[in-house]
Amino acid sequence: MPSTEYRRYVALGDSQTEGLGDGDDTTGLRGFADRFAGHLEAARPGLHYANLAVRGRLAGQVRAEQLGPALALRPDIATVVAGVNDVLRPRFDAAEVAGHLEEMFAALTAAGAHVATVTFPDLGRIVPLARPLGPRLTELNDRVREAAARHGVSVAETALPEAVADPRMWTTDRLHASALGHERIAAALAHAVGLPGSDDTWTQPLPPRTAPGPGAAVAAELRWAAAFLGPWLGRRLRGRSSGDGRTAKRPDLLPLATADARDR
Repeated sequence: MPSTEYRRYVALGDSQTEGLGDGDDTTGLRGFADRFAGHLEAARPGLHYANLAVRGRLAGQVRAEQLGPALALRPDIATVVAGVNDVLRPRFDAAEVAGHLEEMFAALTAAGAHVATVTFPDLGRIVPLARPLGPRLTELNDRVREAAARHGVSVAETALPEAVADPRMWTTDRLHASALGHERIAAALAHAVGLPGSDDTWTQPLPPRTAPGPGAAVAAELRWAAAFLGPWLGRRLRGRSSGDGRTAKRPDLLPLATADARDR
């Protein structure tokens, strides 16, 4: 199907797809999926869009909770982005996580949707304390690429550009993309599926900035650990998730303009 003919877009995933880091829960979240919907609308006005993502969800939960509703909406394009929450858990099985993603790839493509996904940057480039997670992310990305190739899924290689390690691409929690980061993910997806007017400018570095000195960098790490790492670990120990009690922000397939008016 030509890219200009996409009419029904459904986004599946976790907090990144929900839009954390781009807006807030009071004024409304935007995020890469909303922004990608804008690219699709520009290519072919009249797009209908639903976002089923819920923060904190593991890949298996995304498959169990969101795949059925997504198929019922009969999308002709869908994004599936999940797995980082699994990487952060003490127990991690890349084959199991990729298996959940592949089940979604297979079901959605079999139903006639063009599916797109992303690769995940090495968190150690952004959060030094997360360097031990690098091999997990490398293995997951490799398995995502292999599964995507088997099902004709478009992959936006957002793990690769050097710009991904720029702090301006991330919020202060360093786990969620900033508004600029979400903007670039959306542009990467537009490029991956070949939307008219898309290109590789999303890979380009940001303008130079003054890097903090060693002392400032250490202080920043300590502040981050106190403000974000501690509370995150506390939720894990209590068996809680940031998504407890939450539902999808856009469960219905609506014209993009209508969805924007409702959620802003």
